[in-house]
Amino acid sequence: MLATSDAPIEKARPRRFAFPAGATGPLIGLIALCIFLSLTTDTFLTVRNLLNVMDQVTVIGVMAIGMTLVILIGGIDLSVGSVLALSAMTMGFLANRMGLPFPIAIAMAISVSAMCGAISGLVITKLAVPAFIATLAMMSVARGVAAIITDGEQIVGFPLWFSDLAIIRHFGFLTVTVGVMIVIAAVAWVVLRFRPAGRALYAIGGSPEVARLSGINVQAGTIWVYTIAGALAGLAGVILSARLDSAQPSSGLGYELDTIAAVVIGGASLSGGVGSIGGTVVGVLIIGFLRNGLNLLHVSPFVQQVIIGVVIALAVAADKFRGRGR
Repeated sequence: MLATSDAPIEKARPRRFAFPAGATGPLIGLIALCIFLSLTTDTFLTVRNLLNVMDQVTVIGVMAIGMTLVILIGGIDLSVGSVLALSAMTMGFLANRMGLPFPIAIAMAISVSAMCGAISGLVITKLAVPAFIATLAMMSVARGVAAIITDGEQIVGFPLWFSDLAIIRHFGFLTVTVGVMIVIAAVAWVVLRFRPAGRALYAIGGSPEVARLSGINVQAGTIWVYTIAGALAGLAGVILSARLDSAQPSSGLGYELDTIAAVVIGGASLSGGVGSIGGTVVGVLIIGFLRNGLNLLHVSPFVQQVIIGVVIALAVAADKFRGRGR
């Protein structure tokens, strides 16, 4: 017989508020980036510049939260940039051209975006179309509809209170749009870390079949994730319109790449099952500070594209190395 001890066994206490292990590397990278830029520029660490960066990353930040959920279940969404444009054009058309009250126009724009995400989820689950193809098709459809709404013309002249949401700093530092991003990130963090629905997403990303056998409705979960991602892309379109005081059918071009990059840089795995909101926030800040720092260093926009591309490639390579270690 195995020897046993009468001494009580002390249970290990879970580190409920520990920073995600997969995002530790990106966090160190963010700190190193900030140190480098503070030493090479005179204005990087100024309050005004840091607040401007927060304003600039709001759109990508909101979209990246939805993309985190998508990548967690092993999916991908290439349509978020186009859905953003569709949301902005829908809002502008309903408010400025149809005369609907602006809050109603905003709600309907976000609803249309959520419907786009739901359609992508249905195509993926019911028709068994790969997420890459389904969302690529939605990217084209949403962009086309956004242009059809006004025949390619932009919409300008929004109410002053709407533009003030992205301009006026409450308490001296916080705009409403940045506050919305922070609230959404906090809610998503709580759900993923403490709620059964969040743990179900990790299970689906780890193995959809095992998740199904465990009683998780994988199809419903997938549809809901894409719906939420679409709604957040629509909200990002509203925020961008507030910042620019206009809605344009060309808005959001290339944003899907920055959004995916932020999530992967933050430690998420493109294979699914690994990722966190905290890591995504770090990834968003890395991209925001990197772009800001390159501008302060007067680096050519063309060279910036090369540098951002290299950072994305390194992030994906790091994901592969992490995958081998698991």
